[in-house]
Amino acid sequence: QVQLVESGGGLVQAGGSLRLSCAASGIPFRLSAMGWYRQAPGKQREWVATITSVGNTNYADSVKGRFTISRDNAKNMVYLQMNSLKSEDTAVYYCNDKLGNYWGQGTQVTVSS
Repeated sequence: QVQLVESGGGLVQAGGSLRLSCAASGIPFRLSAMGWYRQAPGKQREWVATITSVGNTNYADSVKGRFTISRDNAKNMVYLQMNSLKSEDTAVYYCNDKLGNYWGQGTQVTVSS
């Protein structure tokens, strides 16, 4: 059974930091590129960051320099370190397995200005 479980969301003031985690099971994690996406109220889901199976990373321009995606293949975990948060980062953040296109249930991030 495939499971992607996000955690670490919450309420933070602008300029603050949060670290999101995604625990993966039931997928060939070491072979999978993993991504983070987000969806703000009334908007379409948008891509945030990707990390390949070998650790290469790519970021949306809106988060470049502020967010860092990483993975721990030994623990089947992927992380999103979010610094210098802005109100426009408020959204539900989703973990995605790009190989099988599985999604987690999401974790809410709210940035107060």
